[in-house]
Amino acid sequence: MEKQNWSGGALLAPVPPVLVTCGTMENPNILTVGWTGIINTIPPKTYISIRPERYSYTKIRDSGEFVINLSTTALVRAVDFCGVRSGRQIDKFAATGLTPLPASKLKCPLLAQSPLSLECRIFEQIDLGSHSMFLADIVAVDVDKSLIDHSGKLHLDRAQLLAYAHGEYFSLGEKLGTFGFSVRKKPYYTHPTTQASRNRSDSKSGYGHSKRNPKTGSKNTSVKKIAKKQPKA
Repeated sequence: MEKQNWSGGALLAPVPPVLVTCGTMENPNILTVGWTGIINTIPPKTYISIRPERYSYTKIRDSGEFVINLSTTALVRAVDFCGVRSGRQIDKFAATGLTPLPASKLKCPLLAQSPLSLECRIFEQIDLGSHSMFLADIVAVDVDKSLIDHSGKLHLDRAQLLAYAHGEYFSLGEKLGTFGFSVRKKPYYTHPTTQASRNRSDSKSGYGHSKRNPKTGSKNTSVKKIAKKQPKA
């Protein structure tokens, strides 16, 4: 594959175009953020990077908290709208028909229409250049009950999550595997025609069958059953 060399650029893709809620239930705001991700598992930590000129920047910095709400294909218009309109001039909740809900651990709201929300409390801010990064602890997770089965397992594949790549929105496609599937041992498989041929060969050779001694009528213990080793996966 021939490649062309460019100067460094922010071309990581796809990324999750999340809806970040901040402020209070009395004065909420919502914005779209593409620069986000998990930075640690135990304890769970995340980040968002936003431009200081954004209306929500001061609200998030001063309150020390925000909520990351996963977006879905049904929310794609709201996601785009909240990324190009400012809360300084418009109530984006009213304009999009979205609904703020009280969070369990924070004063800022979460989004009712999101299938999963991460309640985040900031522990550090890093000014990087065009963006400021807010590092945060994930103090609570709010999940749509319809995504949880009777055994308590979460099925995010049912949420129809949204992805963003180089200025375009995409729905997630078909599932291609699960974590660790590439090294998981596969069950030994023998094609039916191969197995039938093997059985006929065994029948002719006497393998797999007990022969009787023609003089005594007893089973001949000198004929042993031969089992071929299964190849390793």
